[in-house]
Amino acid sequence: MAKLTLSVDDAVISRAKRYAEQHDTSVSGLVEDYLSSVTAKPSAEKLPPVVKSLRGILKSADPADYRRHLLRRYQ
Repeated sequence: MAKLTLSVDDAVISRAKRYAEQHDTSVSGLVEDYLSSVTAKPSAEKLPPVVKSLRGILKSADPADYRRHLLRRYQ
């Protein structure tokens, strides 16, 4: 396992240590879980059904149409 040095505000570190202790983990564990979650590729299995049904719906949309809409709306 690699080591990582971070610069974090003292107040944030204190809160993180309290949170980690309350949740039976370590600050390193919290950081690892966070980094893992934000860098993971989204999984279709974890999405709510309504979101699954909307995926890919705008693949054929023209961004220029949306720009024209915004220009008309906010003139």
